Amino acid sequence: MNRYIAILIATLFFSSLSFAQTLDDYFKIAAENNPGLQAIYKEYEAALQKVPQVSTLPDPTFSFGYFISPVETRVGPQQAKFSLTQMFPWFGTLKAQGNVATLTAEAKFQSFIDARNRLYFQVASAYYPLYELKDFVRIEQENISILESYKTIATQKFKNGTGTMVDVLRVDIMLKDAQTNLSILRDKEKPLLTTFNKLLNRSENEPVQISDTLKSVILLDNYRKDSLIVANPKLKALDLKLQASQTAEIVAQKQGLPKLGIGLDYVLVGERADISMPDNGKNVLMPMVSISIPIFRAKYNASVKESQLMQESYTLQKQEVTNTLFSEYETVWFQVQQQLQLISLYEQQIQTSQKSLNLLFTSYGNSGKEFEEVLRMQQQLLKYQKMKATALVQYHIAVEKINYITSKSY
Repeated sequence: MNRYIAILIATLFFSSLSFAQTLDDYFKIAAENNPGLQAIYKEYEAALQKVPQVSTLPDPTFSFGYFISPVETRVGPQQAKFSLTQMFPWFGTLKAQGNVATLTAEAKFQSFIDARNRLYFQVASAYYPLYELKDFVRIEQENISILESYKTIATQKFKNGTGTMVDVLRVDIMLKDAQTNLSILRDKEKPLLTTFNKLLNRSENEPVQISDTLKSVILLDNYRKDSLIVANPKLKALDLKLQASQTAEIVAQKQGLPKLGIGLDYVLVGERADISMPDNGKNVLMPMVSISIPIFRAKYNASVKESQLMQESYTLQKQEVTNTLFSEYETVWFQVQQQLQLISLYEQQIQTSQKSLNLLFTSYGNSGKEFEEVLRMQQQLLKYQKMKATALVQYHIAVEKINYITSKSY
């Protein structure tokens, strides 16, 4: 019997471990299921298919001709002609075109990495408000419980003649406000859950495991700033696009050079009936070499110029993205420090308000007076508790924003 109980406890324990999910777990689920991210990855896969398209020789040309009026030759009339021709671009053109396609595909992959990191930030930005809501509900429930106890005490004092009916009415008004706030908070859960679950591409009513506590940590100065430029996939994508444009310029130059062609003609010759001679009716086999002459240079010059202009564009874009990243980092770093200061302030205010509330309630218990001050201090305590919860959530969202713009790996 004890053995079966032990197995049951172990099963429940491990099932609870498997059920509990952290924010990192939700990141993985989102990366696997989000349709927008999958669409971007499909673009990368599609770009890879461009490589064999541009690095392969053009199709050979086969032609057939029939002489309606046979051309008489010494060995007989020519009846039909078969031709096979293969054109070859200038040396190195196909390899260069393949390199352009490969670099373009790699740039697409970096865009996918950036989209994945942005999705992680979106998931975190939708997760932490759920914690805030959960904490607000807990705080409001505690507030209601305290107000109900205040109402009981005020009612008892009124019956004993040591309090007034006004005190009972005051706490009753605040109690109804708190109950309405709690009802609104519970109604708010559905849209927040829907937003979060749809990022993971799952049912809007899917339960979400929310952490019971959040902690704030003082980060070192210039936290992850060294990764801002080095690891950013947006900058990597622009570097790859720049390399692709440089290679595309080489392709444009090579396309302006002659193309070589090798061919073979085979002519069917009929036999002459009027004479007997060697090689009578012998078919003709004729190898051929052709060369294209690119004399119309406008399109080739324009193609080279296009690649050069795109190189300048990507260089400027990279500078713009770099400037934006530094600006965003400083802004978000200020938000992190601001929220840390606010969290510290609210913790102190909560402690002070709680002490003041205890003193006021003791005074009210002894004299039956200043009940209004007790209620006011209770609301002030409630306000600071909620403000701390909000500051804590904003702190974590700001940290996740830094993780996003510095391309943190999970």
